[in-house]
Amino acid sequence: MSLIEFDKQIKDEGFSTLAGVDEAGRGPLAGPVFACAIIMNEDNIIEDINDSKKISEKKREMLYDVILDNALAVSVAYMDEKQIDEINILNATMLAMDAAIKGLEIKPDIVLIDGNRDKGIEGNTRCVVKGDAKSYNVAAASIIAKVSRDRYIREMDGKYPGYGFAKHKGYGTKEHYEAIERLGICEIHRKTFLKKILGEK
Repeated sequence: MSLIEFDKQIKDEGFSTLAGVDEAGRGPLAGPVFACAIIMNEDNIIEDINDSKKISEKKREMLYDVILDNALAVSVAYMDEKQIDEINILNATMLAMDAAIKGLEIKPDIVLIDGNRDKGIEGNTRCVVKGDAKSYNVAAASIIAKVSRDRYIREMDGKYPGYGFAKHKGYGTKEHYEAIERLGICEIHRKTFLKKILGEK
């Protein structure tokens, strides 16, 4: 089944407006978690849309503007590293998703959430495991969330040089851990992700 067929099958249950939601940045050691909620124009299919992890960075950047031009409504929200440390990454992710949905200018009848949890997200939601590889709208959301976060982290590379943020985007690569050992943590690091390095239990 194609990504668009998956969404149309769900809409055939009696929903006129469907939104897809996905996040980017649950795993990194630094920076916010981003979420995107999107309602795509399904009368004008963008063939290259797929799970953001299956597309090169260059292609994601190219698709970003095409998706935004095509979307009927789009909203991006994020929770920063301080909020992640305070309420944990799962709760921060759910809050970012909820905020993204609430930011949509069109109210969807059903919202497809990537993953298996929708705790605290208001409205009519349906979890779709590996939704970014199944749903057209969720895949589009995954690209917007990923590119939005990557662009933010690249900006932080200029603010906090030496960590290699532009390259690893905050993920726990060998290079990143070595930079932390050398420079210590910076303001955008998630302290709860680095307890071992910080000597905390």
